[in-house]
Amino acid sequence: MTTWRFAGDEVVWPVRDLTAVPVLASEPVRAFSWRARQRHRPGKQFMVSTGRHHGFESPEEQRLLLALDFLRVREVLPQPFRLDFEHADGRAEHTPDFLAIAPGGQRWLFDVRPRRLIEESDALKFAATQEMAAACRWRYTVVAGWQPHVMGVLDALSAQRRDLDDPLALQGQLLRSAEDRAVSFKDLVESTALPVVARAHALHLLWHRRLGIDLGEPLQDTSVVWPGGGGRPW
Repeated sequence: MTTWRFAGDEVVWPVRDLTAVPVLASEPVRAFSWRARQRHRPGKQFMVSTGRHHGFESPEEQRLLLALDFLRVREVLPQPFRLDFEHADGRAEHTPDFLAIAPGGQRWLFDVRPRRLIEESDALKFAATQEMAAACRWRYTVVAGWQPHVMGVLDALSAQRRDLDDPLALQGQLLRSAEDRAVSFKDLVESTALPVVARAHALHLLWHRRLGIDLGEPLQDTSVVWPGGGGRPW
């Protein structure tokens, strides 16, 4: 069974009927708290894709919100519901960290826990959540870490993720330079009329995937840039 919150009231919903839940009208089942000497570090992360701030409870969760913003999710719901389930030794409950809604409407459930901190009881809850997600045809991921350089690159790109004024039409120059061939980041920006300013616009185009880059490598002048599709990565 799952428990959701609507207008301050809790509503119990069986897993078999979760596809009918009006998730966008729901509220977090657990409130965020800020107090002195607490062990976790909560905060608010602004997401361009939703146009709002979203709560997180740790730096690891904040990094996931940044990645979801890059994926252009339509909505992100923190602590969306509480899952109650039976297992071999009794009963347990678990509240997933986030439920993301993809541009096409697909639902993607997330738990965030560094790999070194995952205990046997956590693995049990994650397994139960995986079974629940599979029954609903949702995606489910436990974010236990990131490939090297990914978050560093996303952090650099996110610095220019908002709309930019472009009176010199530098974005058009950048797109034309990468239109027919892959080119280094340095050569790309130096092909424009004002390379110093073009760097910011290149990052903006990379964030919105109008240009492409390898997220598995550090972002530097020698990084290879190619034309992007601008489509959804789902």
